[in-house]
Amino acid sequence: MKEFDDLMSVWQGQPKRDQLSVDDALKQVKKGIRGLTSKLYWGIVAMIALIACSFIITFFFAFRSPATTIGILIILFTMLMYLSLIVRHYHILNKHDITQNPTEYIDTLKAYQKNRARVTGWFYYIYMMLISGGLALYFAEILEDASMFLKLAVYGSTALWFVFVTLYLRPRMFKNEEEKLNLMIDRLVRLQEQFD
Repeated sequence: MKEFDDLMSVWQGQPKRDQLSVDDALKQVKKGIRGLTSKLYWGIVAMIALIACSFIITFFFAFRSPATTIGILIILFTMLMYLSLIVRHYHILNKHDITQNPTEYIDTLKAYQKNRARVTGWFYYIYMMLISGGLALYFAEILEDASMFLKLAVYGSTALWFVFVTLYLRPRMFKNEEEKLNLMIDRLVRLQEQFD
């Protein structure tokens, strides 16, 4: 019995988690969601501008080789796929109000996080392969009369940029976004537990 009493005193002596202020937690979550949606919004704007430029280049410039046009069309198609993905993610984050149904909102954030991690994992590599292939076809004609040094410099710097983005920037960006989402979900779950 003494062991049970000792165990109870240790259990009761554990520090309790701080109570979250509802207003502060909701403000922080809304600020975090606003940051994510703002980044997605500007990504959408930039992608629309790039698609418009690619469209103009494809259909209003005359190229000697059909490979160049095919390269630009591959890039255009890839950017349209990416645009549809970020528009979808933007709508997922923007369509729910946190104050209407908190449980549904938490489920939506968890589903968004899981979907974003899964899709961006495999999609990113397909995106990079298609963009690389499209650029290789595009550069074939553009650099046709260039010196070997310039060709190596352009292809090499493009390859180095893709490697840098893939191995350095991409993991950091997705890890940062993942941490922000985890923090928002944790705050909402803690807030929900306070009222259960």
